[in-house]
Amino acid sequence: TNSSSRIFIKILFQELVEYMGLAKLNSRLHEPELENYLNGLFPRDSPRDTRFAINFFTSIGLGGLTDELREFLKTLPKRMMLEAATEN
Repeated sequence: TNSSSRIFIKILFQELVEYMGLAKLNSRLHEPELENYLNGLFPRDSPRDTRFAINFFTSIGLGGLTDELREFLKTLPKRMMLEAATEN
């Protein structure tokens, strides 16, 4: 992402939280119908991208939106070990 797109995302999400509230927005962002469209904002393809998203949303005061990503990062080493064990 570039600086201008991050600013746009920041303003957009801050406005959404202002109108909907953090809890309602968070529940809407995790609806199955929307998850495919939001993969780029809340990535799980690499730990580096996941950490960037967590840090970004936390820095703009919306860290509550990243609770699920934080849990994903916590359990990632366990899942990687399980996957490696099943491959062998």
